[in-house]
Amino acid sequence: MLRTTARRTVGAALLATAAIALSACASSTQAGSRDSKAATATSVSDFGSFADLEAAAKAEGALNVIALPRDWANWGEIIDAFAAAYPEITVTEQSPDVSSAEEIQAATTNKGLDTAPDVFDLGLGVALANTDAFAPYKVRTWDEIPAELKEPSGLFVGDYGGYMSIGYDSARFPAPASLRDLAKPEYKGAVALNGDPTQAGAAFAAVGLATVQDGGTLDDYQTGVEFFADLQEAGNLLKVDVTTATVASGETPVVFDWDYLNAAHAAANPAWRTVILPGTGYAGYYNQAINKDAPHPAAARLWQEFLYSDEVQNLWLKGGARPVRAEAMDAAGTIDAALYADLPSAPATTVVPTKEQGAQAGTLLGDIWAAAVQ
Repeated sequence: MLRTTARRTVGAALLATAAIALSACASSTQAGSRDSKAATATSVSDFGSFADLEAAAKAEGALNVIALPRDWANWGEIIDAFAAAYPEITVTEQSPDVSSAEEIQAATTNKGLDTAPDVFDLGLGVALANTDAFAPYKVRTWDEIPAELKEPSGLFVGDYGGYMSIGYDSARFPAPASLRDLAKPEYKGAVALNGDPTQAGAAFAAVGLATVQDGGTLDDYQTGVEFFADLQEAGNLLKVDVTTATVASGETPVVFDWDYLNAAHAAANPAWRTVILPGTGYAGYYNQAINKDAPHPAAARLWQEFLYSDEVQNLWLKGGARPVRAEAMDAAGTIDAALYADLPSAPATTVVPTKEQGAQAGTLLGDIWAAAVQ
């Protein structure tokens, strides 16, 4: 399940990855019929009304999404809900398991084609490195999104998130009580990351968690890199991309991942448990952005409106993730109270990287990660 960044996280150099072959219709078709009004709209008011936005999106009749695994934070149900609400719009799900960096590469490779992704779901690092690829847009619920979780003009906006956690097969391993427990001999060849931290947001966040758990700060992720280098030297680091299948088979028995993703693995392995380590916790949100060259710009904006609606914010909760509008919805009485109360307790101390820290960490990991864990 190689997903972004923060699936998420790197500098621009990583965008030289190989072009993605998208399994969409007629890749040679040019996106020459884009509505210029829709392509420059920064809010619903530019369409006139929400009904006008809906009409424009229905007229386009298509939406290309990318890097949205159906078992990731309830994306499957969310995509199906959009398709049910707007049957006039055909949703094409492209390359669900690619990284955030590869999302941007797909947009670059397919620029000007009907197959280009209309929207992105990105971790902070990749979002920060690629703002020139996004179209600014503010959804109707913009004021209910915390300022620290959105780019001021709407180029990218946090949507759902959680805490970095450790998932483990309790039938084979003890619960880790601290980060350094994972360097002990009983975890030999067992500890996996969800992807490469220079490309995947969950893995990037794992390095951030290791940094603050091992005495460092988010101003310098060197401490976290050194921890994973120690795991590698001890023979404990397992270089296998994590999926539900690898958890079910026992191939990846101990996993750094977001709490909502680790919790979901219990359906595949009844012995699977999730712990948020004591001490400082690391939180992160995935960000939504619109491709500035989206072949279906009205549908892209309607999709954003849908994701920040009460309905979908509650669907994030159903997937175990924390919706970005949770506090405002709780105050308004529109949140699913039972699901909200059922979320794991947050750590007493939580850190979230700033934009500057995320960008600096992405550069550092791009420079030293491969050599540190080879």
